[in-house]
Amino acid sequence: MDYNHALDMAIQRLHDEGRYRTFIDIEREKGAFPKAVWNRPDGDKQDITVWCGNDYLGMGQNPVVLAAMHEALDAVGAGSGGTRNISGTTAYHKRLEVELADLHGKEAALVFSSAYIANDATLSTLPKLFPGLIIYSDELNHASMIEGIKRNGGAKRIFRHNDVAHLRELLAADDPSTPKLIAFESVYSMDGDFGPISEICDLAEEFGALTYLDEVHAVGMYGPRGAGIAEKIGEMHRIDIFNGTLGKAFGVFGGYIAASAKMVDAIRSYAPGFIFTTSLPPAIAAGAAASIAFLKTADGQKLRDAQQLHAKVLKMRLKALGMPIIDHGSHIVPVVIGNPVHTKALSDMLLAEFGVYVQPINFPTVPRGTERLRFTPSPVHDLKQIDHLVRAMDALWSRCALNRAEASA
Repeated sequence: MDYNHALDMAIQRLHDEGRYRTFIDIEREKGAFPKAVWNRPDGDKQDITVWCGNDYLGMGQNPVVLAAMHEALDAVGAGSGGTRNISGTTAYHKRLEVELADLHGKEAALVFSSAYIANDATLSTLPKLFPGLIIYSDELNHASMIEGIKRNGGAKRIFRHNDVAHLRELLAADDPSTPKLIAFESVYSMDGDFGPISEICDLAEEFGALTYLDEVHAVGMYGPRGAGIAEKIGEMHRIDIFNGTLGKAFGVFGGYIAASAKMVDAIRSYAPGFIFTTSLPPAIAAGAAASIAFLKTADGQKLRDAQQLHAKVLKMRLKALGMPIIDHGSHIVPVVIGNPVHTKALSDMLLAEFGVYVQPINFPTVPRGTERLRFTPSPVHDLKQIDHLVRAMDALWSRCALNRAEASA
């Protein structure tokens, strides 16, 4: 086999479909986010504003977080030096897990190297703990959840997105004595819609199922202390296992689960994705703990309120221009383009001509025909930057529409 030719063909398919991913090399400047510098391919530098980041509240630049990381770095150095079982557990990791357990009202928490690994490792391990377990999974669950469910070797059922009636049918069709778990999300990141948490918890109680809720795009963002949608609607006590990230609203890096002490102990003891992975650097753990503690306070609520306001302003102004946005009331602002080539072209023009950085979102992240630009306004975007973005979209939308019309003529 000509391996190089096979690689060329695989990459060329992505180019032909218009969904080849290009990395944009940027430099964030401390204290200036969402402003950054784009290192252009031609060697020049250009000032830009980041509109597609997941540092939803700007906590990656928060002085409280940076101070905690500096303190830990100066105190203990860079890396953890091992897995959690072999020399890699420190006071910083323990403090972080205490903060997380408290955040979600659970007995314990367990930190992983990412929320992806936390999902994959936990969902693939659960059938070892509950033989015969059936996992019922929303069809739009994140890839990490899908991968974990696929790898666990157990039975699975896929229910239509947010379709509680379909979920009930699937639960009712299985043996009542079989262990069951329902896996779903609180905020689905591409459309920004919400999972029906209360209704799913009702079904879980009726059919004796465990609940597994991914709050990755909600932690830090919703609820009086930033625990997520389940906290906001008063349903945290009905969730058996929470999954969350430290790399989005908390502004640092890593992932976790929070659950009962027994559940966490079992996952800690059986999940290869936890056992055989070097633990987070202490400075990262320290920064994450400081971020969580900060967002539990009134100051954290001010950031959440400002973020929600800016998201509403951006949606209102884009709607006024007739833009095809998806609005489910969350902090995520998707503008559907519907074609990968056009989406990439619009993204490139926004960056080069207006200094607006937003990455195209294509298949397989979203279904074909729903390609989009996904804007994530934050408290540190100001109204002047929102106005600049809206004016840029208005100018380029008309031009792109004209180009599409000429191409199809």
